Amino acid sequence: MVDVFELARRSGVRIEYADLGAWGSCELRSEYDPHDAVIRVNTRLLQALPPAQALRVAALAVAHELYHHREACGEVPRLRDRVRREDAADAFARSLLQT
Repeated sequence: MVDVFELARRSGVRIEYADLGAWGSCELRSEYDPHDAVIRVNTRLLQALPPAQALRVAALAVAHELYHHREACGEVPRLRDRVRREDAADAFARSLLQT
């Protein structure tokens, strides 16, 4: 299993923890800002979880957003279809964390 927090650091991506607000029935785990190369993990979600589970969710969120960083850097092509793009980011996260 890859240490995604270290991978982010080595990739020049900063990780921040912030309250990203309520999204109704949707669950926003994180977001990637390509202009500042920063991943923001939603503390609102993490606070509701036991510590070990919160760490796992944060790692999955960071790994997912690292895929979007790779898109922004041109390492992988940016898929036009949003659903396919998010599915690809999820698959990348699972492969990094071997889930």
